[in-house]
Amino acid sequence: MYLSRTFGRTLFAAAARSRTYASSAGAATASGDKPRNPLEEFFEVDRDMESDKPIVYGRGWKASELRLKSWDDLHKLWYVLLKEKNMLMTQRQMLNSQNLRFPNPERIPKVRKSMCRIKQVLTERAIDEPDPRRSAEMKRMINAL
Repeated sequence: MYLSRTFGRTLFAAAARSRTYASSAGAATASGDKPRNPLEEFFEVDRDMESDKPIVYGRGWKASELRLKSWDDLHKLWYVLLKEKNMLMTQRQMLNSQNLRFPNPERIPKVRKSMCRIKQVLTERAIDEPDPRRSAEMKRMINAL
């Protein structure tokens, strides 16, 4: 019974993913767009470098906002911020190698501070954990981030 439920869920999830990928690939070919290269995620491709209009980016996350999030939400947000940080650092390095100015350098500290605040919130949760084994495991996981 357990195995059939587990395999059923796995197969259902795989079928749902394949339908999602097929529909997104079909939409990309129907609209005439070519599939997106995964390496483009390291660069801001939609930004026009010649425009004089400055782009205003959002603020970093506050610790009070992060305390309201679940463990899974913080985990997802960590990897979104990590991806953003990698994109910004790649873009900065590429522009520096071409002797060009990096636009909006204040974005990198915002991302770093948000990442530090996520670690702070997770550490607070690990300290408040009553089970010492689970607390130690949580601290090891947080330090590995």
